[in-house]
Amino acid sequence: MPRTNEPGRSVSSRLLEVLFAFQPDQSALSLADLVRRTGLPHATVRRLAMELTDVGALSRKNDGRFTIGLRLWQLGTLAPLTESLRTSAQPFMEDLYTALHQHVQLAVLEGTEAVIIERLSAPRAPGLVSQVGGRLPLHCSGVGKVLLAHGGAELIDRVLSGRLERHTPRTTVDPVLLRGELAECRRTGTAAVRGELTTGADSVATRIVDAEGAVVAALSVVVRTDSVKHQAALPSLIASGLGISRVLGWKPGIRIRDA
Repeated sequence: MPRTNEPGRSVSSRLLEVLFAFQPDQSALSLADLVRRTGLPHATVRRLAMELTDVGALSRKNDGRFTIGLRLWQLGTLAPLTESLRTSAQPFMEDLYTALHQHVQLAVLEGTEAVIIERLSAPRAPGLVSQVGGRLPLHCSGVGKVLLAHGGAELIDRVLSGRLERHTPRTTVDPVLLRGELAECRRTGTAAVRGELTTGADSVATRIVDAEGAVVAALSVVVRTDSVKHQAALPSLIASGLGISRVLGWKPGIRIRDA
């Protein structure tokens, strides 16, 4: 939301600004942090933060910093898409993790980013740039490319006509090359990323489809570069994606469709 304190703003919009100031990598914020991130007056932020704390939406640590409260977390678990996906995917992700001992993550599309809704992490696997609840770019992450490829022509045009950030020397930022990769992803249902988002980390991803043939999520395995051949991880990954899709109602013969 814009950093603003114009007098016509509703109380609800200001409450949401305070809540949206929290991010996966900034989960504990001081009052000064909230003022800076929202652009709202100090007195307003203090009043809103204390009201949110009183109802359990925020919690206050001993050092005075605020975190997301238990009641707000409980509310978030009621989101129907993510919760049903997480529940359906959990046993398949556990099997995939057991077989490969690598990072396994599940992501959904939100706007022009991929949001991680579940992850199983291996201690000796490469470090990742984002945690559960965090966001990944669509053009250079495995799950992102799967979601972008099936997100429809309008989304593809919007992303590829915008600024494509080069995260590493291997990041593909040429729209023509990316369109070719996305077309191949739609054909195979999979995407492979080699050090494009994080140096030393590769990713292989596959689509998850619902009963109507819509791609609702992407599942990926993230490995240290050159530690596991992509073709070795692919069969298990595809089988897991198909298994989750079947639980969601997809059956062979249901045509995969774009948004």
